[in-house]
Amino acid sequence: MRHVGPLGDYFVTGPKPERHSGTRLSYATDFAIIFCIAAALIFPLFSLSYSTNWPSIESTFISDARFLVDHWPHPNWQPLWYGGTRWDYIYPPAIRYGTAIVAMIFSTDTVTGYHGYTALLYALGIAGVYLFARAGSGSRMDGWLSAIAAALISPTYLFMTEMRHDAPHLLPQRLRVLVQYGEGPHVSSVALLGFALAACYRALRKYRPAALAAAAVCCALVVSHNFYGATSLAMFFPLMVWAIWITHQDHWVWIRAAAIGALAYGLTAFWLVPSYFQITNDNLKLVAQPGNWWSVIVTVLALALFLAVSSRAARGQPERAYLVFLWGSLLFFSLNVAGNYLFGFRVTGEPMRLTPELDLVIILTGAMVLRQIWTSTRRRPMRWAVALAIVAALAPARHYLRHAWSYYIPEAAYQQRVEYRMSDWIHRNSPNARTFTAGTIRFWFDTWHDLAEVGGGSEQGLLNQTSMLANWEVRAAPDARASVLWLQALGADLIYVTLKQSQEPYHDYPFPEKFSGVLGVAFDDGKGNRIYRVPRRYAGIARVVRRAEVSGLKPPASPSDVQNLQPYVDALERGPEAPTYVAWEGTDAFRVRSSFRAGDSLVLQIAYDPNWRAEAHGKPLAIRKDVLGQMQVETPPGEYEIRMAFPMPFENRVGWVVSLLSGLVVLVLAIRSARQASARHARVRRTNACATPGPSS
Repeated sequence: MRHVGPLGDYFVTGPKPERHSGTRLSYATDFAIIFCIAAALIFPLFSLSYSTNWPSIESTFISDARFLVDHWPHPNWQPLWYGGTRWDYIYPPAIRYGTAIVAMIFSTDTVTGYHGYTALLYALGIAGVYLFARAGSGSRMDGWLSAIAAALISPTYLFMTEMRHDAPHLLPQRLRVLVQYGEGPHVSSVALLGFALAACYRALRKYRPAALAAAAVCCALVVSHNFYGATSLAMFFPLMVWAIWITHQDHWVWIRAAAIGALAYGLTAFWLVPSYFQITNDNLKLVAQPGNWWSVIVTVLALALFLAVSSRAARGQPERAYLVFLWGSLLFFSLNVAGNYLFGFRVTGEPMRLTPELDLVIILTGAMVLRQIWTSTRRRPMRWAVALAIVAALAPARHYLRHAWSYYIPEAAYQQRVEYRMSDWIHRNSPNARTFTAGTIRFWFDTWHDLAEVGGGSEQGLLNQTSMLANWEVRAAPDARASVLWLQALGADLIYVTLKQSQEPYHDYPFPEKFSGVLGVAFDDGKGNRIYRVPRRYAGIARVVRRAEVSGLKPPASPSDVQNLQPYVDALERGPEAPTYVAWEGTDAFRVRSSFRAGDSLVLQIAYDPNWRAEAHGKPLAIRKDVLGQMQVETPPGEYEIRMAFPMPFENRVGWVVSLLSGLVVLVLAIRSARQASARHARVRRTNACATPGPSS
């Protein structure tokens, strides 16, 4: 005889499948209604152009999309940031392409395109929460509760007090990081998680070609928007595979899981190449703190406990699959995010960035528990308790609902902002210069024009980490000597500096006057914004040097290592009398003309990448990395033109083939599913026709 607890038989048998309301029509109707509600809550964001939130990092993705629009469809090299880097290294492509496509379709700027694209995905994401909750629980009520809560509240505010105090009117966390901090890629990735999890849940439980194809496509889209969203998916997916396998005991689950993973990677293979993983891992220390050993031990113990308990409690019980998945997700996301917040838990990355995902897990679990209590008992006190719990949970949303449209304040005259004025001045007066920028100027620098920076907007794609040493020294050091050497070494023609009275919000220079009297002033608006000229022998990014003078140099041991910086700068600025002429051909090639003597080399102040090719008189020239991570071309004597080209790397060419083949497999699965559905409908029609009695004679 089975024991029935005070909450009915839910924690014994799990959620009951829908019997009457699980039709496609109800799914589509509910989805459309929830999407419209979510869209109405953020309606001004769909058409918002420039806002007053200038410190936001959204400008990085806006600038990136503008660059893509101007160099459509796919540059191989991005020459403007960090001395250049591979276009695919900068950031996952979906947010950039989505913004650019919206901007081109609606003939608008990429600022509006970015806001419109992220608003669309945000609203779809709330409806996606409904899809997953309903697919997993089999309950329409579960889906509605989860979607409403995801749109209105953030449970993590209960214990994350700093975040709660930083959220005006208790703005939900996923919307807060989108609106306040410009986390469009992450929030868009989270928005797609619901679709990915719903499709994976259906595809893993039973072979369904359409669900398998949808799971692969949605997982690929999650990864292609943001790596923190991809990290969440990498945590959710194994938990779901385990939950379905342990409850269904179907070994084909592992095959289906492998197929989803293989197809999802295949769809991203054109950009997510092996060297991408390497460069991202190398740069992770620039954007995240390292993990600690005890966190790894705790994670292993928690995993062992979860596997043991779920195996004992749910083996061979298919109705418990969603239950196992949610409790496992709650365990590991709480450990990762809340553990980091409270105890400093950290395995890798920045766990606090996954707070929106923890919100989602808490909401899904809470909705499941409350809904089951409601449906498993007819006792009025218990149902009143559930109703009061729902009202209490949603009550804080009244603050947000009263001010739902107040967060989107348009900037009436963006041309008056310092970010635009500095960029515009350089575009009009020194369009070919490379500039050292800081603060919000760095973020917004390429929003309107192609302008080269020493820095850039996304350290994850950094090829030459030497530029980060320069960045620290130029901005933070009190003395100007090493700073000027760094600027010369990395090919900077100008440097933008903020004084205390500047409108620029970050004021990155603690010693802004250190350049006064050292560098010549190119522009001073009298409002705390100065642009200095860096003394250089010739303009441009190419220098003829004596090979012997640079071959034995040592890299700087620290940002202020003048002893090793000075000889390098001397070799560039006091070398042979040989002016160079550089002409770019789009983004992926340029020509350099100069004269060379025996023993000369050409130094290009561009980040070294082994995929670059140099050619003169139809013959290839050797390229190597110099002591500062820039390119040095071995040149024969004579006066001639060198053509530099960055073709699509071999691994990307292979990746494109893999992606096309994966796309073909997805298409075949979709067609096969459509044919199967058509055949089923035809059988039903024939059966109904046979069962219908004919006219009486």
